[in-house]
Amino acid sequence: MIFYVSSIELKVKTNLLLYWFLFFVSGTLAAQTTDSLSVTKNERIVVVEDSITTSYNPLAPSKAAFYSAVLPGLGQAYNKRYWKIPIIYAGMASGVYFYIKNDNDYDRFRTAYKRRLAGFTDDEFYGNGETPVISNDRLIDAQRSAQKNKDISIIVTLAFYLVNIVDANVDAHLKQFNVNENLSVQPNFEVNPINASTNYGLSLRLNLK
Repeated sequence: MIFYVSSIELKVKTNLLLYWFLFFVSGTLAAQTTDSLSVTKNERIVVVEDSITTSYNPLAPSKAAFYSAVLPGLGQAYNKRYWKIPIIYAGMASGVYFYIKNDNDYDRFRTAYKRRLAGFTDDEFYGNGETPVISNDRLIDAQRSAQKNKDISIIVTLAFYLVNIVDANVDAHLKQFNVNENLSVQPNFEVNPINASTNYGLSLRLNLK
């Protein structure tokens, strides 16, 4: 009877030790599993290079053209192309200057011709002799040339005025295009090492990212 009880107690103790061992092992494994499954959050800042874009204004070309029509050069100032303003005014001023000059020459030739038809010989183109330095036919040709130059001067002035409007409109369009180093057209040249001649060309670079 005593031996039987001792055997039961021994078995109970053995089972308890086995249970404690299994509990300890399972807890250790669970802890290791938790540690191995832990997620580490790494934050990283990524800088993406991109071209600088500006907002598109569909009314900008119309505004620039209107400003240049009201006052030549104002559209270029709106587009911040100030260096074009002196060119526009120089072209228009040249047209106006040559118009005034040719108009004065026309009046001089016409006045002298009229006085000769009236019988006078004291015009500035007659000279001091009996034979005029510039004949009547030459005065007629001079009048025609002066009139033609007047017309050309008007055309040149109007051309600069119209170019001023068109330039402001087109420049306002092109100014809003995104142009960067990924898309560029530039001239280049290289020297041939054999005959020392220079080769010219045009390179187009298109970089797709």
